[in-house]
Amino acid sequence: MRILITGAAGFLGSHLCDRLLADGHEVIGMDNFVTGRPENLAHLAGHPGFSFYRHDVSNFIFVPGKVDAVMHFASPASPNPQSPYGYFNLPIQTMKAGALGTHNTLGVARAHRAKFMLASTSEIYGDPNVHPQREDYPGNVDPVGPRAVYDEAKRFAEALTMAYHRYHGVDTRIVRIFNTYGPRMDLEDGRALPNFLKQALLGQPLTVYGDGSQTRSFCYVDDLIEGIVRLLHSDEHLPVNIGNPIEMSVLEFAETINRVTGNQAGVTFLPDKRSARDPQRRQPDISRARSILNWEPRISLEEGLYKTIPYFKQQLGLA
Repeated sequence: MRILITGAAGFLGSHLCDRLLADGHEVIGMDNFVTGRPENLAHLAGHPGFSFYRHDVSNFIFVPGKVDAVMHFASPASPNPQSPYGYFNLPIQTMKAGALGTHNTLGVARAHRAKFMLASTSEIYGDPNVHPQREDYPGNVDPVGPRAVYDEAKRFAEALTMAYHRYHGVDTRIVRIFNTYGPRMDLEDGRALPNFLKQALLGQPLTVYGDGSQTRSFCYVDDLIEGIVRLLHSDEHLPVNIGNPIEMSVLEFAETINRVTGNQAGVTFLPDKRSARDPQRRQPDISRARSILNWEPRISLEEGLYKTIPYFKQQLGLA
């Protein structure tokens, strides 16, 4: 297939480019480098199956030649209020990527009669009061809170995707992505894994907010990409959770990071100053992915961390 991937220079987009090229497809990458990094695609320069367009998906998209699939992965995604590349500091761009970007990419898919995939997120569930989260759970969200620019952009994008499927007959898919980690992720992302891993490699105590009882689950990027590719080749149109269902507390996770890295600095507890509406628990129900895609994660947390640490060391100048 000839596949357009928006957000191609991002963490997930660049890994998706690698996988689809390895599978023998032709890939057209698109990114405006607001949050994507050119170095994530540098190794693909000169690849005969890869081409790249620098473009903002909130503007009209024209791609010459036939397109067989469109995968919309462009959006700021970091919840770090201190990061200039997080959605707190790019609120309008985030909303436009989710609304106008989804509209424009769906238009490309419709014009080419191509498959379409929307990269959605576990954030559409908000701070869930149902646990674990199933795809039929509508969420517990605040449409005007500080996180809403990302949450609501993705919720609108899902609604628009289903509207194009039902009204125009576009062959759509929606993947709800849960916490993912691996090489090429942003060290300043603001989530627990990059924060902890960076601190541990620098020999610093890991900062845990509150008592560390809030929970997360972590999926290694290769597992996630496998699930996404299987969904692309499936006939499923309703949303599918892709993530790791193994839940652990943030404190347990911090202790695991210290053990794997050999960090002796321990843990420091700080007053709970996490972002407003930051979810207390996050764990996907992946029953649908298991039954429809025959997919579940294979790489353990420790194995994934060992695969990720060399990249973090390189970025920190420790390699």
